[in-house]
Amino acid sequence: MTSQFQEQEYNTNSLDTSLWRRILGMMKSQKKNLYMLFFLNFFIAILDVGFPFMNKIAIDYFVGNGIIDYKLTIFIVIFIVGIIAQAAIVYLFFLQAGKIEMNFAYEVREKAFHKLQSLSFSYFDKTPIGWLMARMTSDIGRLAEILSWSLMDLVWGFSVMVGVTIVMLIVNWKLALLVLIVVPILAYLSVWFQIRILKNYRSVRKINSRITSGFNEGITGAKTTKTLVLEEKNFREFEEETQNMRRSSIKAATLSALFMPLVMGLGSISTAAILWYGGYEVLLGTLQFGTLMMFTQYATQFFEPLRQIARLIAELQMAQASAERVLSLLDSQPDIVDKPEVIEKYGTLFDPKTENYEPIKGNVEFRNVSFHYLPGEPVLKNFNLTVKEGQTVALVGETGSGKSTIVNLLCRFYEPVEGQILIDGVEYRDRSLGWLRSRLGYVLQSPHLFSGTIKENIRFGRLDATDEEIIDACQLVNAHEFITKLENGYETEVGEGGGKLSTGQKQLISFARAVLVNPRIFVLDEATSSIDTETEQIIQHTIDHVLTHHTSFIIAHRLSTIVNADIILVIKKGIVVESGTHSELMAKKGYYYRLYTNQFNEDLENKLLHKG
Repeated sequence: MTSQFQEQEYNTNSLDTSLWRRILGMMKSQKKNLYMLFFLNFFIAILDVGFPFMNKIAIDYFVGNGIIDYKLTIFIVIFIVGIIAQAAIVYLFFLQAGKIEMNFAYEVREKAFHKLQSLSFSYFDKTPIGWLMARMTSDIGRLAEILSWSLMDLVWGFSVMVGVTIVMLIVNWKLALLVLIVVPILAYLSVWFQIRILKNYRSVRKINSRITSGFNEGITGAKTTKTLVLEEKNFREFEEETQNMRRSSIKAATLSALFMPLVMGLGSISTAAILWYGGYEVLLGTLQFGTLMMFTQYATQFFEPLRQIARLIAELQMAQASAERVLSLLDSQPDIVDKPEVIEKYGTLFDPKTENYEPIKGNVEFRNVSFHYLPGEPVLKNFNLTVKEGQTVALVGETGSGKSTIVNLLCRFYEPVEGQILIDGVEYRDRSLGWLRSRLGYVLQSPHLFSGTIKENIRFGRLDATDEEIIDACQLVNAHEFITKLENGYETEVGEGGGKLSTGQKQLISFARAVLVNPRIFVLDEATSSIDTETEQIIQHTIDHVLTHHTSFIIAHRLSTIVNADIILVIKKGIVVESGTHSELMAKKGYYYRLYTNQFNEDLENKLLHKG
């Protein structure tokens, strides 16, 4: 049972400086590249401010005075050197920004993936895959692009505006005021627009997560969709989401589009004012023509960064919506963590101190264990169970009775709300997660294989295993025969999720992977419920053979597969209603007896119908 996923809401209506400080703090490893980029930005800004001033000198001094001497030659050389320097610096800027973009995206994705590896089972139980995929791909990519390009453009824009302002105020403060007077108006418009743009981009990112999730479900559930004829329903739902995203995107784009003409319009008004007032001053002879030309260039140059900043503010709003969700992933904390003193002794999952791992014999005790996924909805209540080393425990009950919860607690995917779980007489929270899970062998109802070869998938059970040990494990679970019949044998590619193999073949490989670890505790979660009869018999024989002398917990749908279990627990609503061996429970003629008899009769009818 899982809780419905609720994405965090973000209500800040302006750029969150604390958030951006955190994001910039994540770029510490790019410090040298960033310093170089700022240095290049600074020189680009100096050159951009310097060229109009040089034009002023050329017009007022050389043209106005008709001077043609060595000074003109020096001036031309300086101008050409400036142009070459600008081209070289721009090239280096693009090179450096590209490096930062790629490196930042790589590092953040690495951190995010590391975080995903450390999060508890419950996180993946309640978080949609589409949400995670959107964070790991489009959001991190957008963030890297903004930080490496747009943010640098923002730095360039402010540098140019400051440089232009200083030069204008020094040369002619009256003309400078005609340019600067519109800045407060632009500041107000920026705040007004940014609030609305951010709101719409947040909506776009949320909808994008749902669309990504829809893509994922549509692909992974294609067979179910076709067998249930759900194409039209799925398309309608998907179309509704894309329509919502289009509306929010168009609204955000419209606001950005309105903002730009307003900035351009104010810039044009300022330029017109300079031409009117400056032209009058030139006619009176109180202002040189080159100075007027410089101011018209500076007016254009001043408002060009403003137009860029207007665009960048919109992009930063969009990036903030992405940054908020990336940080929410990075800030997620696992529900199941080891205590500090346990970490000190046993290390972490990423840095284990395996030399301190004590061996596990396989004695397991559930002592007064209670558990719930949601408060007020108990799944287990005061559950007690003692399992001795080498015993096999079968868990029987209807869906939702608590069978999977028991093994999830045993594997420490979850922890008891009340009570204790002891392994070999020690509370398992006094040992590390790595210590426990390195001794577990878990075989799922729907086994998952990773892209790669059969050999690679089995070796995931123990990375230092030799080829001979892998073959021995496969022979032990009766998988060797079918593997060697494949064209490439153990080097056969299994495909994404093991899609090139049958469910039974995947199950046998999964079993071999678990056996390779030589675990002291086995968990089989309805391992034979989704396979054909022939493979079921192979796996059943494997279970009977391999689980000898191993403590094992079997969640069983087919009751015929657990008749040899040492303990059978019949569970209803988190409470054990019957327990004992198969013969003992059959003699009681209670709930288990009815379940087994009904299944036996159904199997008999199916066999007779099949023969008929």
